[in-house]
Amino acid sequence: MKTKLLSIAGLLLLPLAASAQTAEEIVQKALDARGGVEKIKAVQTERVSGQVSFSRGMAGTFVVELKRPLKMHTEITVEGQKIIRVYDGKSTGWMINPFIGNKEVQPLPSEDLKTISDESDFDGPLVDYKAKGNQIELAGKEKLDDKPVYRLRLTNKNGDVRFYFFDASSFFLLKWEGIRKNGEEDLPWESFFSDFHDVQGLKYPFRIDQGSPGTEFKQTLIAEKIEINLPIDDSRFAKPTVEHAPAAAAPSSPVPAGSPRSN
Repeated sequence: MKTKLLSIAGLLLLPLAASAQTAEEIVQKALDARGGVEKIKAVQTERVSGQVSFSRGMAGTFVVELKRPLKMHTEITVEGQKIIRVYDGKSTGWMINPFIGNKEVQPLPSEDLKTISDESDFDGPLVDYKAKGNQIELAGKEKLDDKPVYRLRLTNKNGDVRFYFFDASSFFLLKWEGIRKNGEEDLPWESFFSDFHDVQGLKYPFRIDQGSPGTEFKQTLIAEKIEINLPIDDSRFAKPTVEHAPAAAAPSSPVPAGSPRSN
């Protein structure tokens, strides 16, 4: 009788087991929700431009240009000052940041170079994640602002751990959690993605609210235009030139890195 009861219990649990999502299935659905891997890989260049605002009322503009393989040029203009970060897609990068006293071109710090390929990979960490050395596991299903979400844990080849929260219905990425560098300091960081729009068959978040919980480091990026497969000359990813301007107060948030998508 006991065996029979156990068998019946097992049968009752079958529908639950069949409906359970695996990490790999969630990744596939998330990529399909964006427009599919084929369309994602067909993007050769990308330019995102818009407005950025920081805490304490500071605001400015940003432009991020990306080109395969892994090339990136980022400019943030605040109070007449321009912050520039460039990566050549291979091994070398440069920066100009007058807000921290670097008015001349400086090489990107070695710590930045360790993670710069993640920023410049506009496919995102889920496309070919195994080939990239990323390990993904399902960390649970929970609620985010009353929305059911799947929580994925990603460990990259450097051992860094990040969490991605996907809407259980649309499979759009709603939140990212991880660690960001602010100078020599490691800060817990979170990004919230919203206002999704279609750009030539691919879905992009046009708004990102991000910051370090419990600190004054807050910033919002609002994309005004996202262009894909436009011509961008390789010279944009070479060592930048300096444009001197009067000194300005530093923004109270780290410089936004990468494009308005998941890192």
